[in-house]
Amino acid sequence: MSYELILRLGVFLGLFTVLAGLEALAPRRIRRLPRRGRWITNWAILLTDAAVLRVMAIVLPLLAVGAALDAQARGWGLFNLTGWPVLVEFCLAVLIFDFAIWAQHLVTHKIPLLWRIHRVHHADLDMDVTTAIRFHPVEIALSMLIKIGLVYLMGPSVAAVIAFEVLLNGTALFNHANLRLPHGLDAALRRVLVTPDMHRVHHSIERIEHDSNYGFALSIWDRIFGTYRAQPSAGHDAMTIGLKWQDKRPSRLGWSLLLPFSRE
Repeated sequence: MSYELILRLGVFLGLFTVLAGLEALAPRRIRRLPRRGRWITNWAILLTDAAVLRVMAIVLPLLAVGAALDAQARGWGLFNLTGWPVLVEFCLAVLIFDFAIWAQHLVTHKIPLLWRIHRVHHADLDMDVTTAIRFHPVEIALSMLIKIGLVYLMGPSVAAVIAFEVLLNGTALFNHANLRLPHGLDAALRRVLVTPDMHRVHHSIERIEHDSNYGFALSIWDRIFGTYRAQPSAGHDAMTIGLKWQDKRPSRLGWSLLLPFSRE
């Protein structure tokens, strides 16, 4: 196993364990469904995603990190043509990647075909740390292709790509967690980062609310582009999470994987 995978897996498992423990001690909302069934399904989706990426790594030998090495060796991409300081390039790369993920997320809500795929993530009837790993394999594959293309356009360092992947995974776990943060801490954090209360608005069944707060890591893009919504209209305790038409089927793996192709 490469150093990059060890680092990413270590951070992921460490944060998951800590956040899952905090959720159990101080949950923000009462669960609508038993945790066991949801967690098994959401983890199974993650393992399916990992298998898809493994196949992609065979068909396309260069995923995001490999593409960064290849672009550097070939001198491709903006940063390989400039003489900017390493720290400047590093920070710009992370910002550009985060904006690209924000824009991709917005597009998945606006284009019906992509929404059919993305709604697998929104179909979760509860929102907790495992919701962060509930993305359909097709969406994961498309996201990786976008990142590979962006790597070749930018020519970022390998360190910047790894740092962004760690940031993205870590903040996704954090902002999907069923945590109750003190109001002052939440207000301070969301000036820069997406907090659980901020992202929970995005998982509301109300269209005007789930078409807001698209950020995963940085909260600045929603503020800049006018898609920021501070709180759900019904309040965090009374709001309903999920999709208006659904029932308890999202806790089943087969239903979740077939949802983009159903008539629902």
